[in-house]
Amino acid sequence: MTSTASPSTLLEGDTRRRRGRGAERGFSRGFRWISTGSGITLLIVLAAVAIFLVQQAMPALTASSEDLVAQNVLPQGMTSLWQLILPLVFGTLLAALLALALATPVAVGIALFISHYAPRRVSAAVGYVVDLLAAIPSVVYGLWGGAVLAPFIRTFWTWIAETLSLLPGVEVRATATGRSVATAAVVLAVMILPIITAVSREVFKQTPRLHEEAALALGATEWEVIRTAVLPFGRSGVISAAMLGLGRALGETMAVLMILSPGILVSFQIFDAGQQQTIAAFIASQFPEAAGLRVNVLIATGLALFVITMLVNMAARWIVSRRKDFSGAN
Repeated sequence: MTSTASPSTLLEGDTRRRRGRGAERGFSRGFRWISTGSGITLLIVLAAVAIFLVQQAMPALTASSEDLVAQNVLPQGMTSLWQLILPLVFGTLLAALLALALATPVAVGIALFISHYAPRRVSAAVGYVVDLLAAIPSVVYGLWGGAVLAPFIRTFWTWIAETLSLLPGVEVRATATGRSVATAAVVLAVMILPIITAVSREVFKQTPRLHEEAALALGATEWEVIRTAVLPFGRSGVISAAMLGLGRALGETMAVLMILSPGILVSFQIFDAGQQQTIAAFIASQFPEAAGLRVNVLIATGLALFVITMLVNMAARWIVSRRKDFSGAN
C-alpha cells in the first residue's frame, strides 16, 4: 500500500528547502565580504606601515651632512646617511644568505627523509622534533649561540681561516671569541630550518603517487625517483619555503644582537669580529637611547629593511611563477 504526501506537506518541504538555500546564499555572501574585507585590511595595514616609515624617515633622508654630523646621529667617522645604511644592508644580506645556504640543503634532506624514507613512527617523531624548534624563543637561541656555540665553534672557524689564508693573495682572519657573522649565520640557519622543512615536507607529500610508480616501473632506483619525480614536482614549493626562511633571517633581531660582535663595515671577513652588523640588531641596540633626528635615522634603516623584504618576496613570486609550469604548482 503506497502512501501519497498531501499538498500541504509538499508545500512545507519546498518552503523549508527554499529557506535552506536562502540561508546558504546568505552565509556565502557573508563569507565573501569577510574575505574581501580581510584582504583589503591587509593592504591598508601594509600601506600604513610604508607611509609611516617613509614619513618618519624623510627628515633623515633630506638632512644635510652638516646637520647629521652636528647632531651626532651617525657613528664616528661617517658624514652621510648612506655610509651607514649600505654597510647595514650588506651585513643583513650576508648573514641571511649564509643562513639560507646552510639551512636549505639540510631542510630539504630532512623533508625527504620524513616524507619518503623514514617509517611512519620515525617520521612522525622527527617531524615533531623539527616543528618544536620553531617554538623556541629567539632569545634562547641567542643565549645558546653566545654561550655555547661561539666558544665551541671558534676553533673550527680558526682552522678554516688558516687553511684559506694558505692560498696566494688571500687573507682570512678569525676572532678568538667566535662571535662573528658566521656563528650568527649558523644560529639563524637553525632558526629557519623548521620553516623550510615544514613547507618542503608538505610539498613532497603531494607528489602524485602515479608519477613515483611510473618511475619505479621504468626501473628507477629510489634516489632516481626522488630526483626525477619528487624534486621537480616540489621545486617551486622549496623555493617558496626558502624565501620564507630568508624573510625570517632578514628580520631576526635578538639572536644576532646577542651573538654578533658588531662593526659597520662592508667586509667579507665572516670569521672575524667587529666587521658586520644587521639592520634589525642595529635598531634594537640603538633605539632605547635615541632621540630627535637619531630616531629618524634608525627608522630610515628600518625603511631599507622593509624595501629589502618586499624585493625578496617579489623575487620569490617571480621565480615561483616561472617554475610553476614545470612543477607541482599547478
